Amino acid sequence: MTASDAPRIDLPVLETARLRLRKLSLDDTEDVFAYASDPEVARYVTWDAHRSIQDSAAFLNMVKQKYENGQIAEWGIVDTSTGRVVGTCGFTWVRSEHGKAEIAYAISRSYWNQGLVTEAVGACISYGFDVLKLNRIEARCMPDNIGSERVMQKCGMRCEGTLRQTMLVKGKHVDLKLYAILQEEWRRGNVAS
Repeated sequence: MTASDAPRIDLPVLETARLRLRKLSLDDTEDVFAYASDPEVARYVTWDAHRSIQDSAAFLNMVKQKYENGQIAEWGIVDTSTGRVVGTCGFTWVRSEHGKAEIAYAISRSYWNQGLVTEAVGACISYGFDVLKLNRIEARCMPDNIGSERVMQKCGMRCEGTLRQTMLVKGKHVDLKLYAILQEEWRRGNVAS
């Protein structure tokens, strides 16, 4: 399947108990910069901390282009109590021919350890299985990223092993733990609420 054969995706708004997942826009530049400029948020991800508001605007322009082209892209995670974008969550790739995808996420440090990423990831997993009709959803994290690993576990994902020095991140080859969940496991309710 070539990129031109891939189905067009128009991301809907997803609602959870405390969050709204929606498409990002340039109006979100300041909110994105507020969390993406934090070196601790960027510590375990593949991208560098944003050094300027222009870095955040460039990121949002890239995401906007993906939306316009019908490509998969991340949702903005909106705290419904404030209306502010506090992170992103979504699929980094979808392989429709194999019924699988990978999910990734990042959230403001002030929202860590509150179960919000678990809510967002759960909504994305539901979308992947219910709407995209996927069979398998994967996620990866660096071995030291205990918080991300907990999110995957709470969402019913199982560790399938460590991919040794599988990716060059910020000039260093890093190991990544691979987690995954199958549609049948999700349907059986092997997830935290």
